[in-house]
Amino acid sequence: MGTPLGDFVRAKRDSIQPESLGLPDRGRRRSPGLRRLDLATRAGISVEYLTRIEQGRDRNPSVAVVNALADALSLDPAERTHLRYLAKITGGECTAHPRPAPARREVRPAVLQTLRLLEPGIAMVTNRLGDVLAHTRAFEAVTSASGLLDAEAPNLTRYVFTDSRARSFFADWDDVADERAFDLWLGPTVETSEWLTAELAPVAGPDFTRRLNRHVVPERGVLRLRHPSGCELRLLRETFDLSSDAQQLVVFLPADEATAQAVDQLRARPHGRLRAIS
Repeated sequence: MGTPLGDFVRAKRDSIQPESLGLPDRGRRRSPGLRRLDLATRAGISVEYLTRIEQGRDRNPSVAVVNALADALSLDPAERTHLRYLAKITGGECTAHPRPAPARREVRPAVLQTLRLLEPGIAMVTNRLGDVLAHTRAFEAVTSASGLLDAEAPNLTRYVFTDSRARSFFADWDDVADERAFDLWLGPTVETSEWLTAELAPVAGPDFTRRLNRHVVPERGVLRLRHPSGCELRLLRETFDLSSDAQQLVVFLPADEATAQAVDQLRARPHGRLRAIS
């Protein structure tokens, strides 16, 4: 049985063409991408050891091996961070940090006060599982009639994968789906596993499972929303980690003047107050 670490290394190896690394084309291959021999040589490890890592038979690679694989695969900084995280949750001792604590659903009073200070801006507090824990009135305005906040305990990941309205609301639904699947790897291990098994995976189907196991590090570009009122919003995102709470404060900024004007019009409509959900 494979591991998240092995799956990621194999997926990256399959996605790399030898010529992109200055390696000669060795002719016909049984599988796409880089050969195990070439990757093992670049990383300074044996083919047998690389095979054990990819197949999940070695769950404790050293820090040196993880870094060597990152160099050999020419990973960018975000991919290197993900590789180290996968090595940790797979069972290795690649960092001195403990496993993530279970996600807390309560939002600290100081964070709620920060949200109030951000009014009339667009902001929310969430966690890596996608639970929307608190938000400003402006966030409610730009998501109104999309169905995102309809549930008693709104969850962005569940909404993206199981609500048909999400595919219309998010103009770049595929990119957003990749983001939501990727972030689940960074969530609290036990809670994420239980939540996926009990709720999301059986309902979302193979499209979700494929994205989860692909380990594509998302670029998180401009977020484009097709508001049910007919306007299209282009939003920049600034994310602030609340590491002690395993939560994030996400602030959305209009990317152009047309979006700023549309947001002003949506904010002028009657909406609720700052909402905290626990």
